[in-house]
Amino acid sequence: MTEPKPITTLFLDIGGVLLTNGWDRYARRRAAERFNLDPDEFDERHHLTFDAHETGNLSLEEYLDRAVFYEHRPFTPTEFREFMFAQSKPHPEMLDLCRRVKATHRLKVAAVSNEGRELTEYRVRRFELGSLIDFFISSCFVHVRKPDLSIFRMALDISQVPPERVAYVDDRAMFVQVAGTLGIHGVHHEDTASTHRKLAALGLGVGP
Repeated sequence: MTEPKPITTLFLDIGGVLLTNGWDRYARRRAAERFNLDPDEFDERHHLTFDAHETGNLSLEEYLDRAVFYEHRPFTPTEFREFMFAQSKPHPEMLDLCRRVKATHRLKVAAVSNEGRELTEYRVRRFELGSLIDFFISSCFVHVRKPDLSIFRMALDISQVPPERVAYVDDRAMFVQVAGTLGIHGVHHEDTASTHRKLAALGLGVGP
């Protein structure tokens, strides 16, 4: 019986794993309250435009023009943008775990995430993600979003590694399942302790 090949590469989601989500429904709800927006209208306009923003086909300025500033507001785009960026917070325990796993097992690390360009660039700088992640396959850069299989194929091509050598951590079970159809080892992230155990089961154990 052939021994399983060791994992050499870690694919990581960013929002919900390493950091809070960048601009999820909870952040939008807070924005609606803070800026006195009609939450239903804001949410509808968001959903009509945000996919184009996440795939790099609409700038943040254009997204805000369509979702918020289609009429006069008593606040500026800069104020709203600063509020958006301020919603991002780190998950220190997961950042630490992934750094230790990378160092212990000498892994390549890639981010595979759905996010707009401006928020991605802000979060990479603000939380020094470049010190953990070697390359970023973000939807805004590659113009395709999860759960499209092509983003995972692209990540494999860019990292030049076969799927059976990859562990992929994401907080969305469906994305993990889709990646698994290519042979990628999926880890559904629910909390740091369980992800620690799941990685160890794949041969990526580290100390407590």
